Amino acid sequence: MNVFIEIEQSGLSTWIRESPSIFAYPIIIFLHTVGLGLLVGTSAVIDLRVLGAGTGIALAPLKRLFPLFYLGFWISAASGVLLWLADAHTWGVDIVFYIKMVLIVFGMWSVRVVRSRVLNHPLAAKNVVAPNGKLFAAASLGLWIGAITAGRLTAYIGK
Repeated sequence: MNVFIEIEQSGLSTWIRESPSIFAYPIIIFLHTVGLGLLVGTSAVIDLRVLGAGTGIALAPLKRLFPLFYLGFWISAASGVLLWLADAHTWGVDIVFYIKMVLIVFGMWSVRVVRSRVLNHPLAAKNVVAPNGKLFAAASLGLWIGAITAGRLTAYIGK
């Protein structure tokens, strides 16, 4: 716990938390939101298509969304670390925060599974969902919903 307090008392952490500058906490939380929108939004588009929505959209070209997905991940990860630094002693011991992180890890893994086993499957070129594809997409969607929910709940429970 002391290490979390020391981190939180660093100059960068104090600046993020206490600066009146728009470039401190406000822009960091904004970037975190934009990153989540790109990350979860692109994943949701792919998952929903695999689940049967938007059947007029071909499956294979959805792979072109992955640069946006990874951009969203890196924006969220970088801004998330900065947000964590600002309140390290709280997040470092918050079980809900750790549940969120586990869900994010599994969410990232699930998207890679959807890409490798559904979008890269030979059936995707014929606009057919691979075996178990809907199961993978539903799991991915559920993991992201869980991660977002856990993220919101950190403001209310677990501290």
